[in-house]
Amino acid sequence: MTALSTQLIHHPYNPPATFEAVQPGVFKASTVFFPNVHALRTQEWKDKSGYTYGLHGTPTTFTLEERIATLEGGRFCVLAPSGLSALSLVDMAFLAAGDEVLLPDNAYGPGKAFAEGDLARWGITHRFYDPMNPADLAAQITPATRLVWLEAPGSITLEFADLPALVAVIRTANAGRQRPIVSALDNTWGAGVAFNAFELGVDVSMQALTKYPSGGADVLMGSVVTRDPALHEALLLCHMRLGLGVSANDTELVLRGLPTVALRYAAQDTATRALASWMQDQPGVAAVLHPALPGSPGHAAWARDASAAACLFSVVFDARFSQAQIDAFCDSLRRFKLGWSWAGPISLCAPYNVRSIRTRPWPHLGCLVRFAIGLEAVDDLQADLQAALDALNAA
Repeated sequence: MTALSTQLIHHPYNPPATFEAVQPGVFKASTVFFPNVHALRTQEWKDKSGYTYGLHGTPTTFTLEERIATLEGGRFCVLAPSGLSALSLVDMAFLAAGDEVLLPDNAYGPGKAFAEGDLARWGITHRFYDPMNPADLAAQITPATRLVWLEAPGSITLEFADLPALVAVIRTANAGRQRPIVSALDNTWGAGVAFNAFELGVDVSMQALTKYPSGGADVLMGSVVTRDPALHEALLLCHMRLGLGVSANDTELVLRGLPTVALRYAAQDTATRALASWMQDQPGVAAVLHPALPGSPGHAAWARDASAAACLFSVVFDARFSQAQIDAFCDSLRRFKLGWSWAGPISLCAPYNVRSIRTRPWPHLGCLVRFAIGLEAVDDLQADLQAALDALNAA
């Protein structure tokens, strides 16, 4: 008689394949079975026609990749364990020793750190350009330039760049090049909802699924989307060689959050605009930075190219307040929690020293705090801000 352990491991029952429900199934695997040796040797994973190994895709990860590609308006998608790993994947897929990458001066800080640290160590140079001045980008491009990062809006200070103008500079520089410069957008803020990056001319769109597609502040993941088969193949093969993978349970969480992304984006957009507009009129506030506010840097480009705005705004306080006073203001907030990231249900804030993370002059003298608006009632958040502002101005 066959041993019980063998009977359980090789049990003959297979459930019927007709089961359907709201959420797709969650498949967990490292090993994937093949029906025969021929299939083992020939089955293909790169075009999603088959399965070979857990790292190369399961029905769960293939499903999320296809849905993220649709969200972004692209054709191909690869998943990474975090937004930063997705960003780093783009760098490693398209850059080699002797190449150069250009980054906007207001880019995401860890992306800058990767260029300044690891890329430099590998013989890849980098320089920063003014994203609000396409002529400056044109002046920075050299024969060694292979990748230009774009960000709209910029990290922390939220300037909204003229993406079509920047892309036009890159396309002009590509004339006659054997290896064209790739344009890559960190589209975490837009999330595929505010605008279609590919319709604005971008080659590659990367985002942290940690933010809006998840929405729960409880999962880390990133994605890279493109419409170009050759670019996708370069990304996919680099992704394979690095052994990047995402867990089935994390994939399930993003799949669960994705159907409500447009609703959450719209709700947080509405709340954020209300609070940002209100903050403009408060004593002690020198400037409010938010692309949808007239007068905020890049507002005209946002109004032309985007249909919505994310949950972020930054406040520059009057220069009479010290950093210690602004830190105390943040500590006094009760609804707003101190923490990194954004697009989750709970509102966040964090003070930043902008001068320490920019190579170009920063025009404001006062301290800056970035706010991320969650799903709480606007009146409750405004009351929290009012109490903290009253205490700050009375100090």
